[in-house]
Amino acid sequence: MKRATVFFFYIALITGMMFMLSCNSCQSTRNIAVNQSYVQHSPAFNADSAYRFVEQQVAFGPRVPGTQPHSDCGDYLVAKLSEYGAQVVQQRADITHYDGSNLPIRNIIGSYHPEKERRVLLFAHWDSRPFADEESDEERQRQPIAGADDGASGVGVLLEIARQLQQQPVEVGVDIIFFDLEDWGQPSFDTQFVEGDWWCLGSQYWAEHPHREDYKAAYGMLLDMVGSPNATFLKEEYSVQYASSVVEKVWSTATKLGYGNYFPSQRGGYITDDHLPVNKQQRAPSINIINLKRDTRTGFGPHWHTLNDDMRNIDRNSLKASGQTVMEVIYLER
Repeated sequence: MKRATVFFFYIALITGMMFMLSCNSCQSTRNIAVNQSYVQHSPAFNADSAYRFVEQQVAFGPRVPGTQPHSDCGDYLVAKLSEYGAQVVQQRADITHYDGSNLPIRNIIGSYHPEKERRVLLFAHWDSRPFADEESDEERQRQPIAGADDGASGVGVLLEIARQLQQQPVEVGVDIIFFDLEDWGQPSFDTQFVEGDWWCLGSQYWAEHPHREDYKAAYGMLLDMVGSPNATFLKEEYSVQYASSVVEKVWSTATKLGYGNYFPSQRGGYITDDHLPVNKQQRAPSINIINLKRDTRTGFGPHWHTLNDDMRNIDRNSLKASGQTVMEVIYLER
C-alpha cells in the first residue's frame, strides 16, 4: 500500500494523543455499543469465512505481478467470483513502470445485476508489495511481503460479500473490482527517484479504460488494510474531499451497528490509494476504508511494508466490523 501525507500524522500525534489513548483502551476491550433500536437489514457477515479467504490468498505466496503465485491467485479469485454468481470480466495490459520495465496487470471485475442502472462499486487491491522496504535490516528490504493485511484482507472481505450477494441479492447493481499493481511504487531504498504516479497503476488503467464504456456508479467503497487487530478506520481526507456524503453514510451506519470504536469520528491523512484515480476520472465518488494510526511514524500499522504482514496480523473482529458495515450500506440501497 500506498503513500501517506505523513505531516498530518505528526500534527495529530501532538494534538490527539489523549484521545487515542482513551480510544485504544476502549478498543482493546472490544465493547460493542449497539443501538438497541436499530434493525439490521443485511445478512450476518461471516468473519470466519472472510478469514479463510485471506488465508487462502496468502497461501499462494507473495502475489507479485509477473510471478506464478500472482497468476495462481488471480485464477482463484476469478473462480470464486464466478462460483458466487458474478459476471466476471478481466482486464489485462502491460504497463511501463518507473524503472522502464514492462509489468503485466490483471484487473478482475465481478458484476451483479449488470443490467441495473444504479450501481455501487466495491474494490480492493489483490497484488502484494515486492519490497519490504520498511524493514530496518537492509538485507531484508528487497524481499517480497506476504501482504495478508495490505491487500488480502480487503479482498477477503469482498469475497465474503460476494458469497452473500449470491445467497441474498440486493436491489441495485454491484461491481466488485480487484485491482492489480497497486503496491509496486518505487521503494524507499532507491537512491534516484523517478517523477511520476507509480502507485495504483491497475486502478489508474481501469479509471481511464473502464470495463464498460462510460461506466459510472452512484458511489464506491475501497477496502484496504482492514484486517489488523484494533483497527481504526479514520476518515481519510481524499474521501472527505471527493465523497463526504458517502463518508457520513458509512460512518453513521457503522455506529448504528455498534462499530463506532472501529469507525471513530476523526479525520485521517491524505492517502494515495486506488480510490484516487477512480475519483479523479469521476467513475464514482469513492471513499477509502483503511486502518490509519496517529501514533506511528508512517501513519499505518507497524507491520506495513514489512515481512511481518502475515496472518498474525489478521483479526476476525476487524474483518467483521468493516465487512458488516459495507454490507449494511449496500443492502439499504434501493
